Amino acid sequence: MAQIFPAATAVRADTDVLFSALYAELHRLAKRQLARQWTPARLGVTTLLHEAYLNLAKNADVSFSDRAHFMAYAARVMRGLIIDHARARSSAKSGGRFHITVLTMDRLQNPIDTAELTRISDALEELAAIEPELATIVDLRFFCGFSFSEIAAMRTISERTVQRKWEKARIYLHRSLNGDLRT
Repeated sequence: MAQIFPAATAVRADTDVLFSALYAELHRLAKRQLARQWTPARLGVTTLLHEAYLNLAKNADVSFSDRAHFMAYAARVMRGLIIDHARARSSAKSGGRFHITVLTMDRLQNPIDTAELTRISDALEELAAIEPELATIVDLRFFCGFSFSEIAAMRTISERTVQRKWEKARIYLHRSLNGDLRT
């Protein structure tokens, strides 16, 4: 990865090169997000990955200083696409509330809750505005599926520091989602 992310300089990384170099990892990320069953059955792994690519490719002014920043950005893009698909499917205007579905047991266990998805997305956006590093750790841990040790290596901080920041972010998100934040 040293060729794509030179040390100590933030470069405008070529999206094609990044996607080619990290395609397997991005595919795994998309698959992991879809496995959380936050998405409509019509959205597949490859579709999500390619839509994320198109979204990233049109943002030519975005630069990434390292792999962690790129993966966190890709995770946020995929999360946004998943939420957009869930909203589109549930909107009454597009007939989303009335669609034919093949029922399987794994889909029934965790049905899509668009309102909950929106609340989570809003809470993460609030966290990103207040403490961007905590939001990045949530993206890398929860959405990308990286372990604490992988995040620590990417961020060049200790694993224990990552765990403390993860807990702080979880507490913030829990309070935000339950309306317990004090102003």
